[in-house]
Amino acid sequence: MKNNITIDELLSRGVENIYPSAQEFEKVLNSKKITIYHGIDPTADTLHLGHMVQFLKLKRFQELGHKVIILIGDFTAQIGDPTDKSSARQPLSHKQVLQNAKNYKKQIGRFLDLKKIQIKYNSKWLGKLTFADTLKLASHFTAQQTLARDMFKKRTEESKDLYLHELLYPLMQAYDSVAMDVDAEMGGNDQMFNMLAGRTLMKKLKHKEKFVLTTKLLVDSQGVKMGKTQGNMAKLSDTPDDMFGKIMSMPDGFILPAFELLTEAPMAEVEKYKTEMQSGRNPKEIKMIVAFHITELNFGKKVACDARESFISVHQNKEVPQEMEEIHAASKNILDILVQARLASSKSEAKRIIAQKGVKVDGEIVGSEDFEIIKNCIIQRGKRLFVKIIV
Repeated sequence: MKNNITIDELLSRGVENIYPSAQEFEKVLNSKKITIYHGIDPTADTLHLGHMVQFLKLKRFQELGHKVIILIGDFTAQIGDPTDKSSARQPLSHKQVLQNAKNYKKQIGRFLDLKKIQIKYNSKWLGKLTFADTLKLASHFTAQQTLARDMFKKRTEESKDLYLHELLYPLMQAYDSVAMDVDAEMGGNDQMFNMLAGRTLMKKLKHKEKFVLTTKLLVDSQGVKMGKTQGNMAKLSDTPDDMFGKIMSMPDGFILPAFELLTEAPMAEVEKYKTEMQSGRNPKEIKMIVAFHITELNFGKKVACDARESFISVHQNKEVPQEMEEIHAASKNILDILVQARLASSKSEAKRIIAQKGVKVDGEIVGSEDFEIIKNCIIQRGKRLFVKIIV
């Protein structure tokens, strides 16, 4: 697949929908080079595996000679995309947004040739719109169109607040397409409403077709999304060991979707693994393969091999890792130490982990939040996190 990518595979693998149709998009791709973009709102200080889905697909467009734009939504992130949210997002300042995006370029560079893409910021044009401009743009959409959105209907039915700025978010994203004069936009299927708004605005203001490609979401066989909300998000800022371990902790239902969306393994190979799982092969063995593929794409083959070996030694052979962070304890209390070692975000979380028997000191489960450290030791949280404590 790496060297002989076809347009047919480009438009099918991991793809949920193409608007107006895959056939029309294929004709255009066969006749000229296009400009396609993907937008990211920096609401967190790192990208995650969900973004990797888009980057691998954009990599294929890049390899076929098409122009790729990564749009950083430094303006729209301050508004807050209401997609899939049961309540309004907390507002962010422009300074917070730019700080969040600080390491994005480096992470994107793992997958895309940075010399051949453009990275743009939508504050360049959205920040210049006057109120009159915004009203004029809003005149191209009806309230019925916007309020018909599933998530907005649900909030209304549940008597939850729905703010005007959230209704305007799709309009802002739609204007991005117009400002950049693109030929296509790509994003997760949960972004379909916003992307189609851009298609509508392009037709009305530019008299031009904009193709929309939505990718499948990284969900298990039950439709549960892997992400921050579920607490199992593998971040691109994770260490190789953490990334490998998080993928191994995914439910078995994630294995095949992860193969399709997050690896470059041929689909024939993916189908083979599907058949083997149905025939009774241990899913953990196949999960180990997908974890290696994903870690290799992020960090290279050697590092992925090391992460695999580390996982096997810690989890299968029950060994303590040879290398771990050392912390000089400022307190003897286990709660304080867990917070200091960043094994818990707060004392409340530390108490919860201890109550769930999720903390060990030198291999023994900690049974009380009053436990005190009296000598140098190794603290373990869960299966993957180890810290050496110096007292």
